[in-house]
Amino acid sequence: MGALLVGLVVALALGSDGFSLPTATDWDLINAIRLPRALGALLTGALLGLAGALAQGLFRNPLADPYLLGSASGATLAVVITITLLSSVTVESTTLQFLVHLGYSGAAFVGALVGVALSLTLARGARQTNGLLLAGVVVGILLGALSNLLTLISPEALRGVQTFLYGSTSWLNFGSVTREAIGLVAILVLSVRYSRVLDALVLGDHTAMSLGIDLKRARAGLIVCMALATGLAVAETGLLAFVGLMSPHVVRRLVDTTHSGILVLSSLTGATLLLWADSIARWVWAPQELPVGLFTAIIGGGYLLTMLTLQDRWENH
Repeated sequence: MGALLVGLVVALALGSDGFSLPTATDWDLINAIRLPRALGALLTGALLGLAGALAQGLFRNPLADPYLLGSASGATLAVVITITLLSSVTVESTTLQFLVHLGYSGAAFVGALVGVALSLTLARGARQTNGLLLAGVVVGILLGALSNLLTLISPEALRGVQTFLYGSTSWLNFGSVTREAIGLVAILVLSVRYSRVLDALVLGDHTAMSLGIDLKRARAGLIVCMALATGLAVAETGLLAFVGLMSPHVVRRLVDTTHSGILVLSSLTGATLLLWADSIARWVWAPQELPVGLFTAIIGGGYLLTMLTLQDRWENH
């Protein structure tokens, strides 16, 4: 919690020229730009951390991440379609006004949910996690191929989709903060109610069923929570690598707790990681700004590589 609060202060004090103590004339800038961006980064990281904890608990796989069931490829395809349509036609003379109203964020959110829905449909529900994982891989490949095909046909969509793939917090505003805050509270409350299911799944499916848990219904509820959290985060900032994957790992290495604690602490960890990564991305090459998704990939990849190296050393000794 201390790292999160310090990160918030740093994010508010960080401008285009680096760190500086805010003066009276800076408060309007802070309230209009820095504060919503910092709060949005915090909430996005929390959503991804929560989604990652749900994915790893549901699939009992420490390598599971929020984008596992086609949400990333679905969101990317939706953004590519929106960019292509809006750049290739005259909106005033067509029936595409709804795309303007929906926007890239709305399209990404819908696309993420559609990707997960396709995975569920292909797997014929959430009865078996292995089948669902395979369906997610297939959907991800197919939707990714469609996105690549559209960018070849419409090169003007390439730049926009690259920005989405790298991830950015520069689009965040107080509207984003409100949507993410409401979504995070609702999804976190619902997810914690499913924490008993995740605790039981650690012991195996048969044990969970012997405790009276309807696994099909419980898995469906968990997938809905994961999809909503991922879709909401992706819609506001684009794709941010490793935040959802790394946050539960950090929590499990620091504390030994049940899944209710893992879910809450993973949210806090994800919020802290993304807030600091965003500050570094804004500071390291100021006044130029680097995509925060690059830093989350570097930090997450470096962390996992370090853990693998240390594990090999421990096993060899």
